[in-house]
Amino acid sequence: MKQIKVPATYMRGGTSKGVFFSLNDLPEAARVPGVARDALLMRVIGSPDPYGKQIDGMGGATSSTSKTVIVAKSTRPGHDVDYLFGQVGIDKAFVDWSGNCGNLTSAVGPFAIAHGLVDPARVPRDGECEVRIFQANTGKTIIAHVPMVDGEVQELGDFELDGVTFPAAEIRLEFLDPGADEGEGASGAMFPTGNVVDELHVPGIGLKDDRVRATLINAGIPTIFVNASDIGYTGTELQDAINGDAAALARFETLRAHGALKMGLIRSLDEMASRQHTPKIAFVAPPQEYLNSAGKTVKVGDVDVLVRAMSMGKLHHAMMGTAAVAIGTAAAVPGTLVCMTAGGSPRDAVRFGHPSGTLRVGASAEQRDGEWTVTKAVMSRSARVLMSGQVHVPG
Repeated sequence: MKQIKVPATYMRGGTSKGVFFSLNDLPEAARVPGVARDALLMRVIGSPDPYGKQIDGMGGATSSTSKTVIVAKSTRPGHDVDYLFGQVGIDKAFVDWSGNCGNLTSAVGPFAIAHGLVDPARVPRDGECEVRIFQANTGKTIIAHVPMVDGEVQELGDFELDGVTFPAAEIRLEFLDPGADEGEGASGAMFPTGNVVDELHVPGIGLKDDRVRATLINAGIPTIFVNASDIGYTGTELQDAINGDAAALARFETLRAHGALKMGLIRSLDEMASRQHTPKIAFVAPPQEYLNSAGKTVKVGDVDVLVRAMSMGKLHHAMMGTAAVAIGTAAAVPGTLVCMTAGGSPRDAVRFGHPSGTLRVGASAEQRDGEWTVTKAVMSRSARVLMSGQVHVPG
């Protein structure tokens, strides 16, 4: 048996990294959804790995680095490319296709331009290229504004993103109609229960009366927001405070499962074992001063609200891009836990504190026929090619 060589690009997008493929470069059996595609992507990343290290693959053994992307020229009117995201399990054998990765979205435009997937007539030599992306997991449209210099994507610049050590060129992302996710199990409503705040009944994890208030929102990615103080936290926690506590991780997973059930994303709690990517669970708190993971002080006046989010069973080192969309959307809707914690008044932009620093995201919400909707969420990210060539995979 020999290894096969598959053209691939290893890219950083926002605070994540992943292996990018052009659909037509995949082995024929992997060009369609199914067992062959999942097996290929798991082997590329190095999963499943009972050691949890992904040593024999391209993954970095964290939720932010166990990611794959497939991009293809789009046949849909008004779109340049189709973008499919696969979150690869680390120690378990599965690829979760249930949602998008907002961070890696920032790398889709540059990848598409570099691989000739965008009509050359739409790519300026200098200035900004607007790449119209169809997000295949969620059925949504995303516009990426990619800077160009001398006919090539500009990767280097002075835009700084907390959670990424080195500056790079800024890429602006517009998530159009980010509510009413059309992804796997989604209800089609931004607030699946019809409420901006619900009460979750979660027995066995030490909650008062086994109940906790939660905002269940489907924007960017299905997300469950709870108050930090209701679950015994301050909102200033860094990764070590939670990720080394097995009991705490189990409690968060139990909360996430009950929230998913309430949102209609699953029919029974047993289904959560293979649904690690969605929904996300996050806890919010009022502004407080804290030291971020790089040892820098985040001051009270730097943020409107503090948010910590779990991803693939661990506290995220910064913030998932799709969860940032959910934060911005929730901040724009009166009465949500995010809005109330950020001061109580709806905001068209919110700056939140996360373990690595701060991030600003904008969103505008309005009610239509009694239901809340958001037309667009906007934020900036950066992206860079780390390596390009071929990934070698046992045949």
